[in-house]
Amino acid sequence: MALLRMRNTKGPNAAEIERKIKRGNALRQGSSWWGSRALVLLLLVALCTAAAALWLYVTRLDRDITETLASQRELISPEPRVYSVPCSEDYDNYKRYPGCTPQKCGRAVTDSVVTREEAQVLRRLAERGMALAGSEGGASILDLHSGALSMGKQFVNIYRYFGEQIRTVFEQEDFSLYRDVRGRIQTIIAETFGLDPSLMYLTKPTFFSRINSTEAKTQHDEYWHPHIDKVTYGSFDYTSLLYLTDYGSDFMGGRFVFMDKNGNRTVEPRSGRVSFFSSGSENLHRVEKVTWGTRYAITVSFTCDPAHAISDPTLP
Repeated sequence: MALLRMRNTKGPNAAEIERKIKRGNALRQGSSWWGSRALVLLLLVALCTAAAALWLYVTRLDRDITETLASQRELISPEPRVYSVPCSEDYDNYKRYPGCTPQKCGRAVTDSVVTREEAQVLRRLAERGMALAGSEGGASILDLHSGALSMGKQFVNIYRYFGEQIRTVFEQEDFSLYRDVRGRIQTIIAETFGLDPSLMYLTKPTFFSRINSTEAKTQHDEYWHPHIDKVTYGSFDYTSLLYLTDYGSDFMGGRFVFMDKNGNRTVEPRSGRVSFFSSGSENLHRVEKVTWGTRYAITVSFTCDPAHAISDPTLP
C-alpha cells in the first residue's frame, strides 16, 4: 500500500513536469522562429540601408554635374566635339609663342584618333609595367620618359632599378605605338585649336595612371583635388588624356570634371577616347574618386616653350 501511495503521489507531479517541459520546448521553438525572422529582417534592413546610401551617393555625385559633355555610351566620330571657353590671363604671365600660345581656348573630345584595340595594347603595356611595383594608395603612375614608377610611398627609376629585366616587360613595338599615338594626339590638338604642330613640344609629366578605390597613403594618391595645370606645371599649354578603360564597366567614379562658374561638366572615360583642353584656369578641373574597379589612362602634355621639351621614350 505504501508503494501504491508513492506512485500515486509521483503521478501528478510527473504530469505537471511533462507539461512544463512541453511548454518550454514550445516557447524555445517560437523564440527560435522569431529570432530567425528577426535576423532576416535585420539583414533586409541593412541591405536596404546600404542600397539607399549608394543611391544617395550616386545622386549627390550626379547633382554635382550640370552637363555631360561626352557619355561613355556614345561614339564621338569622325569630328571632335569642341566646347569653346574664353582664355584666362594665365598665359600673360609667360613668354608668348606665336602659332602655339593659346589664342582660342576650350576643351574637346574625340573617339576617332585612337582605336579601342590600340587602347587595349597600351593598357596591357601599363599593366605589365605597374606589375613591377605600384603605390600603396589608390593612384600609381608609370612615366616611360623619365622612368618614374610608383613603388610603395616612393618612386623608382625602372630603367636603373630593374636594368635588363625591362626588356622582358616591354617591347620595341610598345614604344613605337606609344610614339605614334602621341603624334596623332598632337596633330588633333593642333588642328582643333588652329596651331602649328611643329611649334608644340611634348613636356613633362607625361605618364600612365592607374587609379582604384584603395585608400590614399600619401599626397601623391590624392588625385581628386581641383587644380589648374598651368598653375601646377608652368610649362603646360595643352593637356590631353587618353582613356584605356570604360566608365561604368571597368570602374565607377573616376569621371573627369570641368569646374565652371555656372556648373560642372563631365567627360565619361571610354577606352580609346581622347579628351584635350587648354591648360589655363579657364579649365579648372578634378577627377572623381574611383569607387570600384580600376581606371587606366595616359596624360599627354604639350608646351609651347622649347626649353621644356622632352623626347619620346626609347627602350634602353
